[in-house]
Amino acid sequence: MTKQSFIRGTMILLAAGILNRILGFIPRITLPRVIGAEGIGIYHMGWPFLSVILTIITGGIPIAIAKLIAEAEAERNELRIRSILRISLFLTIGLSVIFTFICLAGASWITSHLLTDSRVYYTFLCMSPMIPVIGVSAVYRGYFQGRQNMIPTATSQIMETLIRIVMVLVCSYVMIPYGIEYAAAGAMIGVLAGEIAGLVVLAIHFRYDKKSSQSLPIAPMNSNQVIGRLSHLRQILKISVPITGSKLIGASSYLFESILIAQSLAIAGISTSLATAQYGALQGMIIPIILLPSALTMSLSVSLIPSLSEAATRKDTKTIHMRLHQSLKLALVTGAPFTVLMFVLAEPICTYMYNQPDVAIMLKMMAPIAIFIYFQAPLQSTLQALNKPGAALVNTLIGSSVKLILIYWLASKPEMGIHGAVFAINVNIVLVTLLHWNSVVRLLKFRMEGSDFGKIGAAMVLSGLCSYLVMYTPWTSIDWLRFVTSCLIGFFIYLLIITLFRLIRVKDMTRLLDKGKRILP
Repeated sequence: MTKQSFIRGTMILLAAGILNRILGFIPRITLPRVIGAEGIGIYHMGWPFLSVILTIITGGIPIAIAKLIAEAEAERNELRIRSILRISLFLTIGLSVIFTFICLAGASWITSHLLTDSRVYYTFLCMSPMIPVIGVSAVYRGYFQGRQNMIPTATSQIMETLIRIVMVLVCSYVMIPYGIEYAAAGAMIGVLAGEIAGLVVLAIHFRYDKKSSQSLPIAPMNSNQVIGRLSHLRQILKISVPITGSKLIGASSYLFESILIAQSLAIAGISTSLATAQYGALQGMIIPIILLPSALTMSLSVSLIPSLSEAATRKDTKTIHMRLHQSLKLALVTGAPFTVLMFVLAEPICTYMYNQPDVAIMLKMMAPIAIFIYFQAPLQSTLQALNKPGAALVNTLIGSSVKLILIYWLASKPEMGIHGAVFAINVNIVLVTLLHWNSVVRLLKFRMEGSDFGKIGAAMVLSGLCSYLVMYTPWTSIDWLRFVTSCLIGFFIYLLIITLFRLIRVKDMTRLLDKGKRILP
């Protein structure tokens, strides 16, 4: 087993995350051109319900596996590691089979009564088999994460993305003559193919890993082993249930959000087909752009859990503070320039990516709030790693409740419509991030230098102003040239300012590049 340091593991996941985000935008850019905004709406409308199911199955178990295996690694207890993995697989597969059967048997009723658009039926049928595939994949990823070996996760994600790119476009294109609902279902078949490919890669890593292969044979159990496995099951449930509860609130909020948006838009006098198209534009076009820079924060969050868990086991408060500070500062420094460019260049981004400049207003509304998304992920992982998932649960519940109330109140107003829903989502993001920050500060007596926030804010304003002037000053009639130059100038000015402010140092970048050259064992 190849174990990586916190920084090295983060870099591996970051490299894979950036590649996946870039590749993932190929179908995101082309799919709306194949099936249109309404087809994207049908494609995405089933996801909120599926996310609730997947949260129940994978919400807390993989994190519990990573945490417990990291602790067992610190104790060098290989027998405990094997037991944790077996129990987790048994629990996840059992839940997956039950919920897959429920989804397939109840697909007609669910799509007719809960999802507000019966055309989602075929897409829902095609996505149901993903439940066991994603469940088992999540267990294996949690296992490798606990071992602090991020290579299997990275390679499986890349393979999953590559297969999905090809299959989503091929299947949707083949099915488009039969109607939009069939084209959306074809796209979902492509997603299923990608998930299966990712699981196959994880299984290959597991099979050919020396330590992992030792856990495959199941030895005859004696009474002590039975007691030990029951103890491990209790530990898994103790950690996973609050985490699952916290994520379930978010997933349920996502489901109710999709239902409330459709109902509120209907109250506002918007037709079902237009409401589906607007929802598709928000979830299938705008949100993916906002989440594009989160590749780093997601990588940091995955690496943080075993790193902080191991440090907490050693009662190493200094390391906990250092890792958290590194993660939050990196999240701010790397997320800030994307936030600026998404706000300043919203219209050309939506034009070049989707050929739909009319949805740019939603991107402009969400862009300033994006920095809170990037800041939120490491905070939530910290609470989970330090056995405070209950705090994350309460924070998420408060934010979700406020969001749903605001969606119903604002989106039902004819003058606001979908923009009211966007405003409500923004309020939720800011509120949950601030609540997570308060919980972490109270738990760890943690603080960051206020000057860091001020320096990053100044860099954002100056780089945004330069980018705006380059884009909207008619120094050339070639629009795409102004757009590309504006992006490059904005990034350059931002990098120059944060270097002058010493938010990053040249020697740190040199060390990071040196580590990158040795990223693979």
